[in-house]
Amino acid sequence: MNWSITELNREAAEEILAWKYEPPYDFYENERSEEAVAELSGGEYRLVLDESGQMYGFFCTGSSAQVPIGHEFGVYPDDHVDFGLGMNPAFTGRGTGAAFTAFILKEIRRDTSLPIRLSVATFNKRAIKVYEQLGFQKVDHFRTRSAEFITMVENRGGA
Repeated sequence: MNWSITELNREAAEEILAWKYEPPYDFYENERSEEAVAELSGGEYRLVLDESGQMYGFFCTGSSAQVPIGHEFGVYPDDHVDFGLGMNPAFTGRGTGAAFTAFILKEIRRDTSLPIRLSVATFNKRAIKVYEQLGFQKVDHFRTRSAEFITMVENRGGA
């Protein structure tokens, strides 16, 4: 698959906020609000397009990739780069998650030598399996009102 990365503009943000996932992944749906559109299109998020120009997904780095309450549990020391991603529901469950994530990781690694960290809801076994295949290891866990999360850090000898 040939992907490309571009800025995530307001139009793309509005489309992403309309994505609908099958349960239990509907947990990742967001309500469309001006605040949500502004966050997605504010420069912290990047859009991933497939070879036909269709939105395949998006990613972010830094504090935008962190679950805010995780700071209360001390799971985000500053010696890592956090990343988060979302995949268009039209493409989920098709076996492309590892390649999609590896593409994003390659892009992130161009800008940092720090280890990469992510947070994922514990129910999302598909994503956890992909991250483990790419060399990530579970490090911490914490709970919000709505879900339990783990943080995972890349094994420098991994992907």
